[in-house]
Order: sequence, then C-alpha cells, then structure tokens
Amino acid sequence: MFASRWPKSLPMHPGWLVKSEIVRAVSDTPEGPYTFQEVVLPARGAQYWDGRSTHNPHIIRVDHTYLLYYMGTTHPFSDPAPEEPYGLEDPRCIVARANKRVGLAVSSSVFGPWERKDVPILPTRPGKFDSFLTSNPAPCVQDKGSILLMYKARRYEEGHLHGNMTIGLACADHYNNAYKVIADEPVFPPDQFHIEDPFIWRTDGGYEMIAKDMEGTLCGEKHGGIRALSEDGKTWRLADNPKAYSRTVTWDDGTIQEMGSFERPFLLFQDGVPTHLFAAVADGPGGFRHATNTWNMVIPIQV
Repeated sequence: MFASRWPKSLPMHPGWLVKSEIVRAVSDTPEGPYTFQEVVLPARGAQYWDGRSTHNPHIIRVDHTYLLYYMGTTHPFSDPAPEEPYGLEDPRCIVARANKRVGLAVSSSVFGPWERKDVPILPTRPGKFDSFLTSNPAPCVQDKGSILLMYKARRYEEGHLHGNMTIGLACADHYNNAYKVIADEPVFPPDQFHIEDPFIWRTDGGYEMIAKDMEGTLCGEKHGGIRALSEDGKTWRLADNPKAYSRTVTWDDGTIQEMGSFERPFLLFQDGVPTHLFAAVADGPGGFRHATNTWNMVIPIQV
C-alpha cells in the first residue's frame, strides 16, 4: 500500500501541504494490519517542483513498469517548527497550495528505486479551468499502454485566489510521453458537479468512476460517493443509481460510525472484480480542521 503521512505536530489540514511524504506499507491480506516499510518520495529541496510535499499517491503497472502518480508542491520558506503556529493564512500554505501539480515517478519494482521527474506532467494552463492548480491524479491504462488521466483542478480567480474544484481529463500515448488535456472545459459542468477524488477503471462497457460528492447534491449525502459511467472515457454521465458508498460505516463489531472525513476512495481489484474499498478517513464531527486522528480504512465489498 502506498499512502501519505505528515507530522502530527502540524494540523491535519493544511499540514499535508508543507510536510507530506509518500510511504510504502505491507500486509499479508488486504484487510491489514499494514506495517510501515519505507519513505518512497521524501522531501528533496525547495528548488524542485515537488521538493516540499508529495501526496495523494496512485500506483498502477504497465507491463513490467510501476507508475506512481502523485501530487507534489514546494515553497521557498522554512519548515514550520513543531510549536510554531501554522494555518491557512500562513504564506507557506498559500504558496504551496498554488504550486500543487501532478507528477509521475517510475520504477521496475515496487521496492524502487524511483525515478522522479524534474517537471510535473500536468502544469497549469493560463485562462483555463486548471489555471491555478492540478492535483489528485486518477490514471487508467488503455489499449497499447496509453494512459487516460483524470485529475482535480482549480481555476485562478483574481481576488478569490481560486474557484471550486473541477475535474479534468488528459491522455498520453505512452506514460513517458507528453500528457495532453483533452478539452478546454471540465469533464462535468462546474455549476452542477462539485466533486473531487475520482477513481476510474475499465469495464466491459467502457469506464466507471467513483468520486467524493462535496455537497451531497448528486448522491444525497455530503461527502458520500458518486458513481459515473462513460462509454469512451471522455463523455461521462451520472449513473442511474448514483450513490457508490457512504461515510457512515459499520465496524466488524457491529458499531456504526459516521466518519468525520472519507477521502480518496480506491478500489482493489482481484481477478477483475472489486473486492475492497480503501479510503483516507478521520474522526471528529466533520471537516479536516476538526479531526484528531486520521488513518487509512479498508472495507471488504460484499459480492
């Protein structure tokens, strides 16, 4: 399992923007428990585009090569000290948020070593819906090894810094070649769809997606999951039964709990069938800034 972590001395949000690092953990079974193994993408200096923080990993394999897509960012200031105040108005946070970009590291083994690129694969585009940042990559391998890459984006809005989250779509004929954004408009109309954290996969009929519903206007539950479908990977529609998952979970002892956060949904496929749902979760009444503990959760899927 590839995940991200950052010091507990920082607030959960926005601590990840300045001190997150991608790590690898292992388990004998999907349900865990997982044991930490190593830091995969550590900080490497403010001069690099991903030199201060690596976050939101998504690993796939093409032939004999592992592709680790992730978000990286940087800023030119000192790291926050353990007891130093740090929040959303801190210059380090503001600059790091604006510098968020999607990147790619490759290796012939999940044990590394990982070759990181010195430039992001998805830069911002002035005047477009992704003019402020790119983040949260969701890759999908297509025929002949080409890559379809869905991602989160925000538009630069003068006076407001950035607009709402939107979803973009890019493609590359080979994972090491240029990634080109398919359209100048987001995948979904921003005035109707406020979602993030897409996860996409191939099906017999085309493509499917799950994603986080930011307002609950699509699936009926705020921060619950939506399900969307596409025949060609480019044009998407909400499924007739749009709710994919809930942030209210039932533990194996029967306890029912509504998670304060339920982020970055991932599916584990075994023999072509989704068997487990993974998510980054938090306790508390809801919202990043009210969380005391965060962890990765795995939920077996009943089939």
